[in-house]
Amino acid sequence: MAMSVGSSAEDDMMVEMNTTPLIDVMLVLLIMFIITIPVQTHAVKMNMPVNSHNAPPPKPPEIVRIDIDFDGTIGWNGEQVPSRGDLEARLYRLSLLPDQPEVHVRPNKLVTYKYVAMVLAEAQRLGVTKIGIIGNEQFMN
Repeated sequence: MAMSVGSSAEDDMMVEMNTTPLIDVMLVLLIMFIITIPVQTHAVKMNMPVNSHNAPPPKPPEIVRIDIDFDGTIGWNGEQVPSRGDLEARLYRLSLLPDQPEVHVRPNKLVTYKYVAMVLAEAQRLGVTKIGIIGNEQFMN
């Protein structure tokens, strides 16, 4: 007398789904998703000049040089500016010109930042658009 404990192989059907291939597909999709995500960079957006096929300008641009000495004294093309109001008046006259000259700000290595920031803020507030800081090589060491 033999007793049958389990069912025979013919009667038993597998009702569970094989999830191993699904996990493999999921991992491949996850890796593809990670690869295709754009890298977020912390960058400053700048308006770069567009290459044009126009002729170069016939004359070099006019340059205004603003020197800031170590004690906060401001110079305009080699002459000392007596007051902040005089600096504002000169920057305002520049901003009214249809073709503004380039303004090159050259701070001394020992000047505190508040004087440089004051000149840059005044220029921006008054509408001077062609402005830059030159002489950065002195700050390398």
